[in-house]
Amino acid sequence: MNTIFNRRDQTPKRQKLRNESPLAERILWQHLRKNQSGAKFRRQVSVERYVLDFYCPSLRLAIEIDGDSHTGDEAQNYDAIRQAEIEALGIRFLRFSNAEVLEDSLAVADAIAHDIETLKT
Repeated sequence: MNTIFNRRDQTPKRQKLRNESPLAERILWQHLRKNQSGAKFRRQVSVERYVLDFYCPSLRLAIEIDGDSHTGDEAQNYDAIRQAEIEALGIRFLRFSNAEVLEDSLAVADAIAHDIETLKT
């Protein structure tokens, strides 16, 4: 069986990303862990060779927080390819910038909650 989630060879990378997560990810994690929707999120989940910032297995929903490293043509092309490969596995994406989370984390949390409710219906 081919494992696509949380492969062992990705464990050190996932741990490093969790331990060194940017402020925006730490803030959003506080909202996601306390959400009242019943959706359970995990941090730094690997899918194939990629690592997602947050993932809800029951809804097959990924949330990505994009910082400065996601700007520029090369980074945006990489992100588009990465997202397309992951979406081909039936996983839906929500993307927010670091600035969105840092400026109004409640609005981001509300947008996620709305999307969760939409997926549940």
